Amino acid sequence: MQKRIFSEKTRKIAAGTAVGLFLAALCLCAVILWEPILRLAKDPQLFREWVDRHTAAGRIVYLAVVIVQVFVAVLPGEPVEIFAGYAFGTAEGTMLCLGGMVLGSVLVFLFVRRFGMKAVTVFFTEEKVRSLKFLRTSRRREILFFFIFLLPGTPKDLLSYYAGLTDMRLSTWLLICTVGRIPSLLTSTVGGDALGMGNYTFALTVFGITILLSGAGLLLYRILSTRRGKPQ
Repeated sequence: MQKRIFSEKTRKIAAGTAVGLFLAALCLCAVILWEPILRLAKDPQLFREWVDRHTAAGRIVYLAVVIVQVFVAVLPGEPVEIFAGYAFGTAEGTMLCLGGMVLGSVLVFLFVRRFGMKAVTVFFTEEKVRSLKFLRTSRRREILFFFIFLLPGTPKDLLSYYAGLTDMRLSTWLLICTVGRIPSLLTSTVGGDALGMGNYTFALTVFGITILLSGAGLLLYRILSTRRGKPQ
């Protein structure tokens, strides 16, 4: 029997260091990319001119921002979604944002599979993780994941990290995080597109409906997680 080169403690320290360095790099990327885009977004005309001048670059930068937002769960997602409709219109904005979110969700899934619970607790408390225990043990786990993802207002970033802790197949997760994000994403990009076109009344109406739907979705999610998971 071969002697182990590294002890268990050494491997844990190395893994923890790798997690920290990777997250630090992502946060730095977020800081570098986030501020210029938010600054441009304050002036609709300026931003649209910038997008026109940087056809490919603008879309690549936006995709990078979306991926970082999904990975660094503390960053808010709704402004990024609205921003997609504002900058690129409903159709293209939805496709770009969805593509970035799916890529980010897959990276998170693989990241958690590699590093386990320590990767999840960087952004979420153990109490929040325990509240999703019913998704690990339920015989209808995939259906529940999909249903919760369809609901607006649910903690999709938390779900993305939690999925990696289960034995769910990557192909199944890919389907869930792609189709499940579309309804809530569409409402944001439609509203953002309306803002970009100067149709403020319609934009406010869309955002008002979205807030109501998000509130109802969050309430339903809490009821579901309480009844099935009984979080402490």
